[in-house]
Amino acid sequence: MADAVEQGVRVRSRAVVAAGVAVAVVAVLGIWLVVRQVGGQLRLPLASRTCTVQADGQVRLDADQMANAATIAAIGAQRKMPERAVVVALATAYQESGLRNLSGGDRDSLGLFQQRPSQGWGTEAQISDPRYATRKFYAALKRVRGWEKMRVTDAAQKVQRSAFPEAYQKWADESQVLTRALLGEATGAVACTVGSTPVMRGAAAAAALTRGLSLDWGLPEAASPAESTGVAVPAEDRRNGWRYAHWLVSHASDHGVKRVRFAGLEWTAKGGTWSRVTNAPATDEQVLAEVFADA
Repeated sequence: MADAVEQGVRVRSRAVVAAGVAVAVVAVLGIWLVVRQVGGQLRLPLASRTCTVQADGQVRLDADQMANAATIAAIGAQRKMPERAVVVALATAYQESGLRNLSGGDRDSLGLFQQRPSQGWGTEAQISDPRYATRKFYAALKRVRGWEKMRVTDAAQKVQRSAFPEAYQKWADESQVLTRALLGEATGAVACTVGSTPVMRGAAAAAALTRGLSLDWGLPEAASPAESTGVAVPAEDRRNGWRYAHWLVSHASDHGVKRVRFAGLEWTAKGGTWSRVTNAPATDEQVLAEVFADA
């Protein structure tokens, strides 16, 4: 009888161990599939998507991703790169970093595009600057003969030389939506929800916005502080106005933007959406941004 009980215990123990091994195998397989899907980098699903972009399609990003995407698009426009180049750059950053300025990666890879100091992309400090990294990517893309006629993934691969050359193509549609919105081809297309405790306030926030507009768009004189409560950006036309307006909303979370107004529409941090302005005349000559006041 004792032998039978002991044998039963051993059988149950083996069953428990086998079940545990099976669970572990499934978990490892799941992680491996995620890694394969993103081209060798582990990126888990994001818990919070606070920005929605609508421009012949929809993309949802969190605040950091949105700010980085806006900077990539703006620098492309500042360098007079065609729209296609912005699509390629965004798809590359999507794949390489999830549109995040990563502090590490495979071997010595860093930043939005996972560029490597050992491969001549720059120093660690330089590559960790999203603007520097973006300019370097566009410069490399421009040197690729015939990139304009290539598929998005082929153009990106000519620059990146990745072990997963087809991986960039899966981000082409999302990147096209972002490009249309961030280059001003859609109206009120970027809407972000911002919390009530901004990173910056008052004069510091207004100064940071002015500096960001200068660095991203090359507007050293155009973006001027408006009584330290915000900025006023001259708009040459509606397309440029929406470029700046969407950039301001994209950077609302990290620059303390409370309100953006252009062409009779207004976005607010509280509402997180664009709505028609009823208590002020519409203006197409400038984009107005208000920051959170000092506490």
